[in-house]
Amino acid sequence: MSKTLNMTSFGNFIKVEREKREWTQTEFGAKIGINSSAISRIENGTKKFSVSKLKLLSDILQINTQKINDLFFADKFAREAYKYKCSDNVFTVAEGTATYLKSINTKQGKINFDNE
Repeated sequence: MSKTLNMTSFGNFIKVEREKREWTQTEFGAKIGINSSAISRIENGTKKFSVSKLKLLSDILQINTQKINDLFFADKFAREAYKYKCSDNVFTVAEGTATYLKSINTKQGKINFDNE
C-alpha cells in the first residue's frame, strides 16, 4: 500500500466506509448480501468478514481490491499474532517470507496455497 492507514480493525474500516456513504447496516447488508445483525457483529469485531466477499466489498465501496485485501489480511495477521503472543518482530519476518515467496513465484510460476 502506498500510505499507512490508521485502523483499529477491518470491521471498523467497514463501519467508517459505510457511515461515510450514509448507509444503514440494513442498506449495506442488502448490497453485500449479509443481514444487518451480521453487519453489526462484523463491525464490532465479534464476527469475521468472509474472504469470499472481498471483491464485492471492493466494488460496492469503489475502493481498489488490493487495498481491501491488504487491510483484510493485515487485520487477520495482526489478530493471529496477538492471539499467540508473538512479538512485533513477526511482521518483519512475515515481510521477508512474503518477499521470498514472491521471488519463487516469479521464477517458478504460480504457487498454489489452497491446500494449506
